Amino acid sequence: MKKTWFVEIVAFLIAALFIYTGIMKFREHDVFRFAIGNTPVLKPMSAALAWGLPALELIIAVLLLVPALRRKGLLAAFGLMIAFTIYIAANLIFASKLPCNCGGVLQQMTWPQHLVFNIVVTAAAGLALVWEKQTTKKVAL
Repeated sequence: MKKTWFVEIVAFLIAALFIYTGIMKFREHDVFRFAIGNTPVLKPMSAALAWGLPALELIIAVLLLVPALRRKGLLAAFGLMIAFTIYIAANLIFASKLPCNCGGVLQQMTWPQHLVFNIVVTAAAGLALVWEKQTTKKVAL
């Protein structure tokens, strides 16, 4: 029972996070596109990412909120959070100038704080994914 609650809470919190960040990226589209355009690796894809990434975050949020699609949402959220975490870690290691392409409240975090935040969210998504599979198997039996 506790695992089920954990999965639901994590799914809801990540959905809320993705809704917030997705909307902020759309609201501040020009700023977001400029920021990712300042990252050499992302510059060639900045136009597509500026639209695609917030759209993907909102789609994943919907998957997380629909119980029948939650597993797919957790898997997608876990994958996206891994990508975000690698991006932040790579910037901390290799970038001389750190671009800021988050919006709203997350923009107030330092890059090391953001890395820790992402690691925690990624770990919670991974654990929720494992526990969601376990609780689904129990229900199916």
